[in-house]
Amino acid sequence: MTDLDSIRKASRQRALADFNYNICLFARHLCYLVRANRAVLDAEDIRDCCGFIGGLCSGAGCGAAGDLCAEAAEAVAESERRHLELCEQSCSLCCEGKAPAEPRLIRISYVT
Repeated sequence: MTDLDSIRKASRQRALADFNYNICLFARHLCYLVRANRAVLDAEDIRDCCGFIGGLCSGAGCGAAGDLCAEAAEAVAESERRHLELCEQSCSLCCEGKAPAEPRLIRISYVT
């Protein structure tokens, strides 16, 4: 492997990690919006939103939190209490929500 290949590989890993980190931030923010607006959302709205958020989490590598989110999405129609319990468990497993993250530098590269 040449130096250029190893630099490309490291850059690729860093880019993918940044991408997944931003997906986690996005999912966490959407989750907050759903929880903050539960009173005005229908059960079907919450189910759709939580299912989408669960898919984002799973896609970003947080399988356990994503699975609980998806399970909470299905539980909302049956029991609000069960839905909230699953949401709490999912949030406790969320990689983004466990502890304040160190500030990350946002690298912006423009390709011409």
